[in-house]
Amino acid sequence: MKRILIACSTVDGHTVEIGRRLQEQLATRGHTPELVQLEQTPSLPLADYDQIVIGASIRYGHFRPALYQFVERNAALLASKPSAFYAVNAVARKPAKQTAETNPYTRKFLAKVPWKPALVGVFGGKINYPQLGPLDRNVIRFIMWMTKGPTDPRSVTDFTDWTQVEAFGRKLTEQ
Repeated sequence: MKRILIACSTVDGHTVEIGRRLQEQLATRGHTPELVQLEQTPSLPLADYDQIVIGASIRYGHFRPALYQFVERNAALLASKPSAFYAVNAVARKPAKQTAETNPYTRKFLAKVPWKPALVGVFGGKINYPQLGPLDRNVIRFIMWMTKGPTDPRSVTDFTDWTQVEAFGRKLTEQ
């Protein structure tokens, strides 16, 4: 069985929540998955892993700088191993924006970095208005209002299709 790294770049924690679900799924299939947060782990012994999965979230149309730095720094190693990427964003709440080809953020990221993961997933994110600070809450409410999403500042909306996440997890074991 494989030793698998799941490295997440997250703002509010939902990317890690998806990573945990993948971790549980991979563990039940006999693999040894380890979940870490990219921003909290400056250097990882990537060579020690058989497979690398990177998950990242979008905030205001951008992935975090740590994601780009990690991929740039480890491009050769990432290319030498089975690897996968999953993106988490509110745009992916719309079925037509749930693929690497149709999600603008994922498409732009993959065009910009030297790494070409063998497997790419795009999942709807989660908006937890009560958890957000006043500025983020109001900016995100405005974006949601413009794109016909939820705007109630007391609401928590999970757009993640967990069946889609599980299908991604099954594909990981086939790499």
